[in-house]
Amino acid sequence: MDRQTKLLVIAKHDEPELKMLKNVPHALTSEPSDAALRDVTAILQWSGSREMLREAFIRCEHLRWIHSRSAGLDGQLFPELVNSDVALTNSKGVFSEALGEFALAAILYFAKDVPRMRRNQAAQAWAPFEVERIAGQILGIVGYGDIGRAVATHAHAMDMRILATKRHPPRNHDPLIERYYTPAELHDMLPLCDYIVITAPLTHETRHMIGDAEFAVMKAKAVFINIGRGPVVDENALLHALTRKQIKGAGLDVFEHEPLLAGHALYAMDDVLLSPHCADNVVGWKEDAMRFFLEQYARFEKNEPLLNIVDKRLGY
Repeated sequence: MDRQTKLLVIAKHDEPELKMLKNVPHALTSEPSDAALRDVTAILQWSGSREMLREAFIRCEHLRWIHSRSAGLDGQLFPELVNSDVALTNSKGVFSEALGEFALAAILYFAKDVPRMRRNQAAQAWAPFEVERIAGQILGIVGYGDIGRAVATHAHAMDMRILATKRHPPRNHDPLIERYYTPAELHDMLPLCDYIVITAPLTHETRHMIGDAEFAVMKAKAVFINIGRGPVVDENALLHALTRKQIKGAGLDVFEHEPLLAGHALYAMDDVLLSPHCADNVVGWKEDAMRFFLEQYARFEKNEPLLNIVDKRLGY
């Protein structure tokens, strides 16, 4: 790496998508010296750990910008970064549509009772039964941001009624949302919902925001879906709600502790649809993430405003 290089790429491995950086002078974390790092003004946090990012952050004397491949930042922030003037951006929006599709798939999975279909098929049993329509049913979205809106778009197309919680409800009317609730009004919204989708980021305020008290006010027929962050939900409370039949079922892409170890109770539950945190891993997702970064890098080079600037103190 020579002194004109501005970009440092933090990655655990030499992944194929890094070849898309061929026209951008850059270095990988395994290569640069302290002298070379003094010229770095931007970091791409591609697949490295928080510890790798922090070490590089401390060594880069002229750093102005960090971009994270991930949309969620709960595993990336550290005090020195939060308290600095270095801009932080993420890949918000790149994965939202895929997550919106997964949420709709989970809703239909339970509405059409796909588990029962599979059991009957395995038993070679011709046993007709009734299924539900989702049109007119109420969907509650907890944490209405970019992912939440993608969920709402798909659900609205199926004629669902949509409620949402948001820290600061917008002044402009969103035609997808029937009513907004503040986080303090969560217990007012939950009892109304037939389906509940968690899309909130993980912050000190949202950790375990869904627990025993929240499951207790949900409908017995409610389906709970989490595509946000695992620790937003108290997993023990979720297990209790499922075993006590307080809710109908759960569709889960994220978990409080990942990966789930063999023998975990969730694996054996018929009323759980389990995805190993890959609902947004559609074909080409890493290339899409790199293309978004390259657009950001072009903005950075031209001194144009960056997209997705994160409030580091809020964590999103």
